[in-house]
This record gives sequence, C-alpha cells and structure tokens, in this order.
Amino acid sequence: MTGLPSAWRSVLPHLGYDLPADLTPEGSGGPVVATVPLELIRQSTSRREFWPIPEPVLAEYRRYRPTPLWRARRFEAETRATVPIYVKYEGGNISGSHKFNTALAQAYYYQRAGFRELVTGTGAGQWGSALAAACATIGLACTVFMVGGSLRDKPYRGSLMRLYGAELHASPSALTAAGRKAAAGDGGNSLALAIGEAVEYARADPKRAFCIGSGETYSILHQSVIGLEAVDQLAALGADVDTVVGCVGAGSNFGGVALPYFAAARNGERDADTALVAVESSATPKLTRGVYAYDHTDSTGTGPMEAMYTIGSGYAIPASHSAGLRFHGAAKVISAMRHRNQIQARAVGQRAALDAGRTFARTELVLAAPESGHALAAAAAIASGRDGHRPRRGVLVCVSGHGLLDLSAYDKLLAGLPEDAPADEGGLRAATAVLRAVPPTEGG
Repeated sequence: MTGLPSAWRSVLPHLGYDLPADLTPEGSGGPVVATVPLELIRQSTSRREFWPIPEPVLAEYRRYRPTPLWRARRFEAETRATVPIYVKYEGGNISGSHKFNTALAQAYYYQRAGFRELVTGTGAGQWGSALAAACATIGLACTVFMVGGSLRDKPYRGSLMRLYGAELHASPSALTAAGRKAAAGDGGNSLALAIGEAVEYARADPKRAFCIGSGETYSILHQSVIGLEAVDQLAALGADVDTVVGCVGAGSNFGGVALPYFAAARNGERDADTALVAVESSATPKLTRGVYAYDHTDSTGTGPMEAMYTIGSGYAIPASHSAGLRFHGAAKVISAMRHRNQIQARAVGQRAALDAGRTFARTELVLAAPESGHALAAAAAIASGRDGHRPRRGVLVCVSGHGLLDLSAYDKLLAGLPEDAPADEGGLRAATAVLRAVPPTEGG
C-alpha cells in the first residue's frame, strides 16, 4: 500500500479565476465577527498549492490512513460494467466517514486559536460523529445539533456522539430562538436549521466556535488526502481511470476524491480528459436544477452570503434517507467549477441509491451509507454506459459511511420503499426567485 501524503493539495491555483467574494446580508448590522482560525482562512483564500499537514494531525491520520482502494470486480459484473470500477473506501475510521479528515484538522486549529468548545449542525450524523470523535481526541468540548428526523431514523449515530462525550440536541430544539421559531411552525426538517441553531448557540460564549464540515474551501482542502492517495494507489496497481465520482451534500466527499485529479491535470501530471462527476440527491438538486446565486448558508440569515448553486435556503426539503446530502447549496468552489463546466453533475433518487448500496453490500461485502449509494448508482450507470457517458479506462468512486447505522433506511427499501417524488418545481422557483444571481464578471 502506498504512503500517506504529508501535505494537502489546493485546487485554487489551478482554477484560472478567483472565487466570488462573500456578501454581508442586508440588515445584519455589518460583517459577522469571524471565529474561524486565521490558518483556515488562509487555506481558503491563498493560491499556495501544498499545505504541510501539522504533525499532530498527521499522527492521527496514521492511525487509519492510507485508506483501502480496490477493484470492485463483483460489483462490476452485477451492474454489467464495461470498464473497471475502483472503490476508495473512507468508512473504516471510528466515525465511519471521510469527515474525520477535516474534523481532526479543524479541532487542531481551533484549539490552537484558544477555543474550548466546538459547535456544529449535522444531517445524517456523520459529520457530528466525526467532530465529536475529533474533539475527544484533541481535548475540546463538543455540542451537536442534529436534524430531528434523521436522529429519529438513525438513533445510534446520536449514541456514537454521546459516547465520545458530545452534547447532542435534536433540531429544532428549545435551546435556541431559531429552534423555537421553527418548532412553532412546521417543525423544520433541514440541515440549514440545525446549522442555524449551532451558529446561534456558539455566539453565546466567546470560548465556543461554530465549525462546519463540508462547504468551506478549507474543509475540501483537508479532504484532498483521499484523491492524492487514490492517484498513487492506482499507479501502484498499474491502473488508471478517466472518470471520478463522488456524492455531494455540500461537496467535501466529491471534492476530496476529484479535485486532486483536476489539479494534476492542470499541472501537466496526467491527461486532462478525466471527467469529474458530482452526484447529488434528486430531493435536493442544487447542481442539476438550482441556480447560481448568493444565498445564506444557514437559516438565521446573519452569516455571510456565498456564491453557490442553490435551491434556496428557504426551500422545504422533503424527508429522505439521503440526509447527509440534504443541504440546499453546494460549496462555493464546487459551484464555481460547475458554473464553468469544469465538473459534471448527476442527480439520483433515494430508491436507486439504496438499491446500489444493497448491490454493493451483496457483491463487495461492504454496507455503504445511503449518501454513498448515490455515488455507487451513478458509477454503475457510467461504467455500463447507461447514462450516455462512456469511459475508456475505468471509474473511481469514493465510498464513505458505515451503513450499519443506516439499517432503518435499508429496512424500508426491503419493505418496498415508495418511488421518489421529484423536487417541486414551483417550490424551487419560489425559493430561488428572491436570490441575487452571481454576475458574469464574478462567476462566469
């Protein structure tokens, strides 16, 4: 097995343009006071390409990295693939998710900045579990607001967080004004609300900091270890791929596996014909049916507005087992690349995702989380030529999440999960009509 990278690799020097600057929301009283450590801000804005991984973080990475990569031959046969499918598996660490890569890094930087407690919102609970484990490792307190519907469906993710010492609250909660307002209405069912509650709660104590696991450019940078390892592991096998697939909630899974390929191609280290395919839930189709506009990242409306592909932070996202993908927007770097056609996007329904997860479990003996089932479904369709894209060398897909904590979703599949209802077109139009489009000079 090849070694662990000693540095993260940034895609920013290779984009060919600057990411649009964030906007301050009207009526917010001015810019929000930042609690993000300066080093993380630098990682999100600098054109420096390689960022040495701090030794304390690297020491923790060595406990579970490099992660496995293998050719999924039985999955190929079952799905009638005409080219190899290679799997990069990120579900083997204690959190069961790639999110642990950035959780460890963020906990390290926040502790160095003087904070004593990290607060976050989580959808399916993978990020919450990762942050809880990282805080326990680094020595920080941790508070998590988890989407209530997801917590009811996945109670053992909550148990995992509490096992690591985290304080857990179902969202909407009575602990925050945002939660109480939502509970008085329709109850709320979104990651944006859970994040909004976390933001509000964190602001009440200067030793607390809100942190987020997927949408920020620095969190995607930390995930570059996935793609960097995969490039070397495939080379060690004498193999290569021309399609890279990952699922997208905000973008760290996909960005982690795919963007190192983009950087390598732009730097002349490999052919530039690799297709990078971001796969989202059809219940939250920001990259395939959303608009490129400035939108809020949470339901409080007080944080900076980012340029993103979005279905609107006010869109009522229906409940589904793709909980970790049910964020209304995509990360600004992923959105900018989509806007410039540097990446592709697909949307997959939860039935197809769970079917792919079941097939993968039967053939490869690994039970993926439903989120990664979306990527597996797309990878199978691409490798078999069913979606019109015909790779020649092979497909690489990132699989994350230990699906044993998602058995309620698979139970419902076995019981005859109803067909997916498409996202409501009228609701999408209404939720995005009020947003300011990104001007061509900024995003085009």
